[in-house]
Amino acid sequence: MFVGIDLGTSGVKALLIGEDQSIIGSANGPLEVSRPAPGWSEQAPEDWLTATSTALGQLAAEHNLSGVEGIGLSGQMHGATLLDAEDRVLRPAILWNDTRSHAEASALDADPKFRGETGNIVFPGFTAPKLVWTRNHEPDVFGRVAKVLLPKDYLRLWLTGEYVSEMSDASGTSWFNPATRDWSDALLAATELSREHMPKLVEGSAVSGFLKADIASEFGMRSGIPVAGGGGDNAASAVGLGVSQPGEAFLSLGTSGVLFSASDGYAPAPGTALHTFCHALPDRWHQMGVILSATDALAWFARLAGASPSDLTKDLGDLLAPGRTMFLPYLGGERTPHNDAKVRGSFVGLEHTTDLAAATRAVLEGVAFAFRDSLEAMRATGKAPSQLVAVGGGSRSEAWLKILATTLGLPIAVPADGDFGAAFGAARLGMIAVGARRAEALKPPSIRKTIEPEPSLTEQFQSAYDRYRSLYIALKELS
Repeated sequence: MFVGIDLGTSGVKALLIGEDQSIIGSANGPLEVSRPAPGWSEQAPEDWLTATSTALGQLAAEHNLSGVEGIGLSGQMHGATLLDAEDRVLRPAILWNDTRSHAEASALDADPKFRGETGNIVFPGFTAPKLVWTRNHEPDVFGRVAKVLLPKDYLRLWLTGEYVSEMSDASGTSWFNPATRDWSDALLAATELSREHMPKLVEGSAVSGFLKADIASEFGMRSGIPVAGGGGDNAASAVGLGVSQPGEAFLSLGTSGVLFSASDGYAPAPGTALHTFCHALPDRWHQMGVILSATDALAWFARLAGASPSDLTKDLGDLLAPGRTMFLPYLGGERTPHNDAKVRGSFVGLEHTTDLAAATRAVLEGVAFAFRDSLEAMRATGKAPSQLVAVGGGSRSEAWLKILATTLGLPIAVPADGDFGAAFGAARLGMIAVGARRAEALKPPSIRKTIEPEPSLTEQFQSAYDRYRSLYIALKELS
C-alpha cells in the first residue's frame, strides 16, 4: 500500500491506495486560517502536524498500515515557514494568499534578474517577498532564520528529520531557476539569504528521506519507509490525472480556475503572468494559468439571485451563441494574463431581455473567456495543450463544459468518478520512488464522456471573446 498526504489550506488529507491504485481509505484533519490584519493569511505550522496526525490516526484506526511501502507529499505552495537553528518555528507561516508583501514583490520584480532567472513574475504570494517583508518589519525574527521551508516540506521534516524540497514547489519561491532545476545564489543573495537557508532539492518522484521510528510506531507503519519528494498541489494533481506528456493538460473548475499544461521543455513567458514551473517529474515542466474567480463567480451570482448554482445551470438547455450581456469575472482582481489586483468585475450590456438564464450564461461565458486568456498566453509560447481533462466542482455542469469546449476550441474529457486530486498524485509519486514504472503509475483515469466544441458556434464565440478582451481595457480604467 501507499500513502499520499496533501496539506491544503482548509485541511490535511491522507489517502491510502493499493498496489493497483484502488482507494482503500481516506481521512482528513481540519485546519483554520488566521487573518490578524487586512491582507494577511497565516497558519501555525504546529497545526499542520496536529491535522496530519489526526488524518493518519484515522487511517490507522480503520486499516492496518503495516503494509505501507511508500509515502508521497503534496501541499499548498509558496508559504514561508521560518525555523531557527533548533528547528523551532519563529512565527506563524505566511501563506500563499497573503498579500502583505506587495511592495516588496514589486521591488523584486523590478530587478530584471528575478524574471530572468525564475521565468516568472514575482507575485506577492510567492515566498521571497515574504522574507523581505520579514526583514523589513520583523528584523529580530529575520535575524534568527536558519531554514526556510515550504508547508509540505515542514511535514517532511517531522516525518523524516530531513530538510528537503522538490522542483515543482521550489519553482514558486522566486529563488529557484526552473531551467537549471536549482536554487539561484544570486537571487538568494538579493534577499540577504544563502543556500544554507534552503532545503536540499530532489525530484518529486525520488526518495527524499525515510520515515522516523517514532512516527512509524505511532501509526502502525514500518520504520524507514521511503518518503518521496512529492509536489506542489497542482503538480501533484497533474500526476494524479496522469498529465505528464507534452500537450496533455487539465482544467480545474474550482473556487479559482487553473489551466495546467505539461511540457518537455522550459518556455518562460513572465509577461503573460503564466506560471512556468518544473513539474513533479524529472525532465518535465509545466505552464499554468490561474484565474481568481471560477466557480466563485457563479456562487456569487447565485447568492445575488437567491438560487443555488446547480439550479441556475441545470435548465439552460442547448448551447446558444453568446448574447449582448457579458460578464467579466474579476471579483477579486485577476492573475493570468493581467496580473491586476485592482481591477473588479462587471456586467456589461444589460438590457430588458436579460433574464436569469441569460445572466447565468454570461457568467459561465465570462469564466470561459478568462480561461481562453490563459490558453492564448500558452499558445504564444508554442506550448499550448491539445487535449484537456476537466476536474473540480464546476466540471459537473455539462452546460458549462460545452461553453468551455467551444470557447477554447478543444475537446474536454470528463473522468469517471474517482479521487484524482493532489493526495492521489502524491501517493503515485510514493509508488514511483520505491520502484514502480513511471508509465504504469501515471495511467490516465477512465473517461466517462468527452465534450466536443460546437463548430457551428465557433465564429460567434470568437467574436464574443474579442469583445471580452476589449472590455478589460475599458474596465481597467474604471476600477
